Amino acid sequence: MSEIDIEASRAPLIDHLIELRTRLIRALIAFVIGFIVCYMFAKEIYQFLVIPYGWAAGGIEKAQLQATGPLENLFTHLKIGAFGSAFITFPIVANEIYKFVTPGLYKNEREAFLPYLFATPVLFTIGAAIVYFVAMPMLMAFSISQSVEAAPGVAAIKLDIRVSEYLSLIMTLIFAFGVMFQLPVVLTLLAQAGIITGDFLVEKRRYAILLVFIAAAILAPPDVPSMLALAIPTVLLYEGSIYAVRIVEKRRNAVDAAHNP
Repeated sequence: MSEIDIEASRAPLIDHLIELRTRLIRALIAFVIGFIVCYMFAKEIYQFLVIPYGWAAGGIEKAQLQATGPLENLFTHLKIGAFGSAFITFPIVANEIYKFVTPGLYKNEREAFLPYLFATPVLFTIGAAIVYFVAMPMLMAFSISQSVEAAPGVAAIKLDIRVSEYLSLIMTLIFAFGVMFQLPVVLTLLAQAGIITGDFLVEKRRYAILLVFIAAAILAPPDVPSMLALAIPTVLLYEGSIYAVRIVEKRRNAVDAAHNP
């Protein structure tokens, strides 16, 4: 390869790196702005996140959390600001990734990829909603049920939760469910690329279920209700992904038949 060829190949690489830096800076600016806004409303976001605990406790006034450190409230607000910013700026970050990737795609590939850009935040939001309305109230109800009232000859066990522990729990669950709910997007993209088929997913179902439970054990908090609450919907999503992949296959086969009569 001549020096001219080397310089010619180096120039597009530099252009791509500049483009990547621009996209990353825009995503970072969006995150910082989102962090500032969420930090300003950290108390309101905190009250919103505590509502599932209130449902399980029988009233929001009974959902008492403890701050055991002098700076715990400050770190709690910082954590809420970062979490809220990551949640609300996710579509912006996904859009920047899409804009960085699309110049290297053909028109039909861009059109095929675009629906997944919208499906990703929707599925993430659905996963977060399941945590908020189902998994978290169920988990807190289970935790409350483990309390033991004081009685003659019986030592009491009182549920006394630190605010940082509760927020870490619900944020971890929301993140874990949001990630696991991307399974249909990932599998249908792989099917779109011709890497996997519906028959392959059916054949590997038992291994997929095993991997789902392993991932749930890693991503979810270390208790059985949380792991089951994450694993069972993901297994159902896997079954739905098989159906979605078969639809993709039918469409691809129809396109191939039209171009090769």
